[in-house]
Amino acid sequence: MDTRLAAETALRELVGRPDAVFHDGQFEAISALVDDARRALVVQRTGWGKSAVYFVATRLLRQRGAGPTLLVSPLLALMRDQVAAAARAGVRAVSINSANAHEWGEVREQLQRDEVDVLLLSPERLNNPTFRDEQLPDLVARTGLVVVDEAHCISDWGHDFRPDYRRLRELIQEIPSGVPVLATTATANSRVVADVVEQLGAAGEAAGEVLTIRGPLARRSLRLGVLRLPDAAARLGWLTAHLADLPGSGIVYALTVSAAEDTARLLREAGHEVLAYTGQTDPEQREQAEQLLKQNRVKALIATSALGMGFDKPDLGFVLHLGAPSSPVAYYQQVGRAGRATENADVLLLPGPEDPAIWQYFATAAMPTEERAAAVLRELGDQPISTPALEALVDIRRSRLELLLKVLDVDGAVRRVRGGWVSTGRPWTYDRVRYERIAQARTAEQQHMLDYETSDRCRMAFLQESLDDPSAEPCGRCDRCAGVWYPTDVPEASTRAATASLDRVGVAVEPRAQWPTGAASRGVPMRGNLPQGDRASEGRALARLTDLGWGGPLRELFATGATDVPIPDAMLGACVRVLAEWDWAERPVGIVTVPSRSRPVLVESIAAGVARIGRLPLLGSLDRTGEGGASGETGNSAYRLGAVWPAFRVGNELASALTSASGPVLLVDDLADSRWTLTVAARLLRNAGAPGVLPFVLALRS
Repeated sequence: MDTRLAAETALRELVGRPDAVFHDGQFEAISALVDDARRALVVQRTGWGKSAVYFVATRLLRQRGAGPTLLVSPLLALMRDQVAAAARAGVRAVSINSANAHEWGEVREQLQRDEVDVLLLSPERLNNPTFRDEQLPDLVARTGLVVVDEAHCISDWGHDFRPDYRRLRELIQEIPSGVPVLATTATANSRVVADVVEQLGAAGEAAGEVLTIRGPLARRSLRLGVLRLPDAAARLGWLTAHLADLPGSGIVYALTVSAAEDTARLLREAGHEVLAYTGQTDPEQREQAEQLLKQNRVKALIATSALGMGFDKPDLGFVLHLGAPSSPVAYYQQVGRAGRATENADVLLLPGPEDPAIWQYFATAAMPTEERAAAVLRELGDQPISTPALEALVDIRRSRLELLLKVLDVDGAVRRVRGGWVSTGRPWTYDRVRYERIAQARTAEQQHMLDYETSDRCRMAFLQESLDDPSAEPCGRCDRCAGVWYPTDVPEASTRAATASLDRVGVAVEPRAQWPTGAASRGVPMRGNLPQGDRASEGRALARLTDLGWGGPLRELFATGATDVPIPDAMLGACVRVLAEWDWAERPVGIVTVPSRSRPVLVESIAAGVARIGRLPLLGSLDRTGEGGASGETGNSAYRLGAVWPAFRVGNELASALTSASGPVLLVDDLADSRWTLTVAARLLRNAGAPGVLPFVLALRS
């Protein structure tokens, strides 16, 4: 009873209500941690109060003389909310993350003075060599409770798997006997639960020793619906016309950065107070946007999945999706932002026919391929190699290389140390069967999401069943249970405005200004900055492949296996508009093409069409030398530069034309990704006498 009274007192201070009582399972979890020092997994719906469990447990444990709680949390937005919530409960919480490096020294001093109740860490921080080797051992020895928030990230079966979370198993095994451990999540099916429970178990401890508290996942406040419209213009037209009708303020999710930015721009032009929120948004601007939404000073944030786990606005009135996430589990996690402390909140999905293509486009395996893993292990020894230096030795793009190193690190094959990475010398075998099963599971999840869109059954029950919730039953509120509750009309004026917005053209192509690290190892005798006399000017692309408007037609044109065809007339007209709106300092005096191996017909037709309409002479094409070649879409900068460095030359006829050129030339290619082809081509042209080079490509990859 002493524990319950103390826990209820702490709960009431946390929520600011003198009559607050525990939900079913909350006190049971707290008591298991505080009284029995158990290891527990809590799987409960968003808004149930999982944070109350660990903050109340922390306060009680600290009152009994325990050390600080170590709370592993995945996102900065989540950390900010957790620190604020802890303060309301009388719990002193601080964080160490990439955004507050200037505060780390002060945090360390507070820890030494025992003035911290909860230390929040990102999983990546656990493998920072200085923190791991110098600070973590003392924290582990002193900790009174370990909490793993958003624990589905531990599991490679989960929808948001993060390799760094796998290190938590090692951390848990290192904590002293008798220290309780809590893992929490709202998005875990039975397979993920079993995986997390296995990793929570102490060495030699049976899985049954981990207490699992799992409640019903139905969100009674949510009213779910799916509105299928024919195209992006209709979806944006609907949103423009009806956003103001949605209750309160909320979130509109988009699948890509460009879609979020384009949608936000269109809505602002239509008079709506909205902001874009993506992984490319400046961290300070993201924090400001979160506060504006919480204060209801904007109608909506137009967001990618960067605004996800842990964002806490209890009265969020709606969540709308322009395009579907790739699984019902991921969808449930995002819609869970709405209606936490309100009786009603609207959740509407506007799927697009292009969704599966976008899922496939962004499908980047979190698991290593055997070939890439072997390449990395061949290069690593007992002397540290930095990630940039390693990138120059293996043909793997930086982001994928970092992910692969994390997986190999968690598997014990490599280790991060001061100065880079080393091999541990331990045998490592590629688990092909496991990775293939995970890939199959991802494909099945995508089909399940498509099934959700077309199912005639209760929407909420469908999502509950996707998370293996045995309490699933019809909600009585969704569009399948109670009928369509949302307007289905799309005013013609709104569609016209959306169509005009989607028809906008022109994306800047920034020139490369620096040679990549390790270029010399790929046969490129260059380092440091590109001389100004070798550089291209800022270029233009018609659009990105991920854009809502021209992105769709471009994705079809560049699809794997698509036939090489001349540029369609409408697309050529759009290209001409890009050129007409280009604010170049000096008009080009002629056109040069990059010889394409895969789409020569397309490239030559772009150049010919632009030359005819713009009355510009075709000066010719770079010649292919027969050397070099493409390193693939996933190759890193050093390899991709090495592949194109020897591939081109300026022939005599083109050199003569360039020598007599009185102004810059327009360099035409089909697709830009790394931009090294444009960089090398521009350098050759400028060295051959071109006063300037203006790159123009049909599409940017992203």
